Amino acid sequence: MFQLTRVGLVRLVGTGIRPPLTIRPLRLLSTDALAPPKSSRPRPQIPIEPRPRSRLLSRILLVTKYTGYAALSSVFGIVLLGTGIFIHDAFTYTDKHVHRVPVLPLALHPEQGGPKNLPIVRALVDDVEDDEAKKLLDKPKLVVVGGGWGAVSVLQTLSLGDYHVTVVSPETFTTFTPLLPSAAVGTVQVRTLVEPLRKIIARLRGHFIDAKAVDLVMSERLLELETVTSTGEPQRIYLPYDKLIIGCGSTSSTHGVPGLQHCFQLKTISDAQAIRRRILDNFETASLPTTTPEERKRLLSFVVCGGGPTGVETAAEIYDFCQEDITNYYPKICREEVSIHVIQSREHILNTYSEAISKYAEEKFRRDRVDLITSARVGAVHPDHVVYTVRSPDGTITNHEIPTNFVLWSTGIAMNPFTHRVSDLLPNQVHKKAIEVDAHLRVKGAPLGDVYAIGDCATVETSIVSYLLELVDEADKNKDGKIDFDEFDFMVARIKHRIPMAESQLQKVRTLFDLYDSDADNSLSLNELCKLLQEIGNKITALPATAQVASQQGKYLGKKLSQLAKKREVLEANGMHDLDEAVSGPFRYTHLGSLAYIGNAAVFDLGNLSFMGGLAAMYAWRSIYWSEQVSARTRFLLMIDWIIRGVWGRDLSRL
Repeated sequence: MFQLTRVGLVRLVGTGIRPPLTIRPLRLLSTDALAPPKSSRPRPQIPIEPRPRSRLLSRILLVTKYTGYAALSSVFGIVLLGTGIFIHDAFTYTDKHVHRVPVLPLALHPEQGGPKNLPIVRALVDDVEDDEAKKLLDKPKLVVVGGGWGAVSVLQTLSLGDYHVTVVSPETFTTFTPLLPSAAVGTVQVRTLVEPLRKIIARLRGHFIDAKAVDLVMSERLLELETVTSTGEPQRIYLPYDKLIIGCGSTSSTHGVPGLQHCFQLKTISDAQAIRRRILDNFETASLPTTTPEERKRLLSFVVCGGGPTGVETAAEIYDFCQEDITNYYPKICREEVSIHVIQSREHILNTYSEAISKYAEEKFRRDRVDLITSARVGAVHPDHVVYTVRSPDGTITNHEIPTNFVLWSTGIAMNPFTHRVSDLLPNQVHKKAIEVDAHLRVKGAPLGDVYAIGDCATVETSIVSYLLELVDEADKNKDGKIDFDEFDFMVARIKHRIPMAESQLQKVRTLFDLYDSDADNSLSLNELCKLLQEIGNKITALPATAQVASQQGKYLGKKLSQLAKKREVLEANGMHDLDEAVSGPFRYTHLGSLAYIGNAAVFDLGNLSFMGGLAAMYAWRSIYWSEQVSARTRFLLMIDWIIRGVWGRDLSRL
């Protein structure tokens, strides 16, 4: 064994022996060194396709996402609403101390006077309760009789501070009458259709008296009222006025038919409540096992007398009630035995609408198996049946009977006792159904500018011949007792100003002149003029007794009275006698259309355009009535009622 040293290595070299190789540690080269040189361009990346997600899973995730958003939004909305209610309650429910309220002595102890020596209420208990009330004490006293469409429109249009306003009504609320048929079967609640009159007049700092008007003393400007004392006894008082607006509505016309005490009317909230109770009573009794088949058919027979909007809508609501609620919650035999009859004196129902609408409504009722009896007149109403006659096309009259336990009477209007009394006080009031007013809505025969009448209780005059002498005196420039064409043209302009409803009959002036110039002398004598004006007056159609007319009249009168209050001093200083004509033109009615509900469908008569249909028309009908509500409160309640009816059905409780 050799030991290698430096000396030994030298020795080996010298001897010719090759020295052993020395083993050096290897240095590993990196892979970078072995790789080819990098290019300056980047290497393209190969995309990795994601794992495909199922379509169902994607939809579930999307629905979950938006459901979460909706839930969070709902929670946020509820929290926000609750916070708002809490803050409102925190600032609302506070202690309010009222003490030492000033009251005029004359309000506590009114003086006696008038033709009947009754208490004269010259001051009310809240006349001086604060500074704002004191400012109105010396303003002209405006008294409004009634709380219907016309009266409420006046109150909503008047300007604050112009008048000392007092509303007189036996009801403490105003009613949205077009939806009374819906309230009669529970589609909407009666609370939804009413708005307290005191809330409406609060804007004007007005006053309210729960009473009914019974008489009028125009010479002393006293309105006689009947109130009820704490013991329930009637008491009469006088209420002074400077201006009086009569808007107390009307009653149903009887047409001389006996037995109407067995009928229902549908003009007030009380009427709707009574109808609802009777309908539910009939179905409950018909469900008893002891009720005979004949008696069940009589109980479930519903008769509507009158084919106008009220009668048609009531029949449609009863049909909907039977289809949607009676079928689900009462014995099926009750729905099978139901019969609905509509008795109409004309040839068609909804005869004031277009012919297309009448036919559409009749066809809808026939599909719904509603019995339409046209060209018929009710002869008598008995407790258990209705007697009517039908005139056939050949003139033959036949008698018929319908056993029933429910009769609705909806056939025209008539004067209520107060309007009848006012009409009797004035000799030139000849209309039998309403108080006649001029184009400025002033009661004819009453002191000029003192008494107005609007709504169902009034009718605008259509007679032109009564102004014959005045028109001739104004138009006859040469005073020869005859009217030539130029004078007649001037007369036509005056007629249009006095009676705007005559405009449609006075379009072709020259044709009218030549038509009634019987002797062809190019002039009209008094006899020829009288005949012309009389025939034109007969062709003028009176305004219908609808909520639309009353509302427009109320708005017109409210605006005019506000202008009159502002300009009275100037007009009186200038010696103006007719203040109404000085501040405003005559009332002009603009027909916006008529509509009616006929059972999950509706019809619209817009004059030259008629629209009718199913659900789309029904929702349009609802939208119009919703927008016409008196306040935001009733709009909200009406929307809630429609939702409740759609989700849970009508309330079947008998209250």
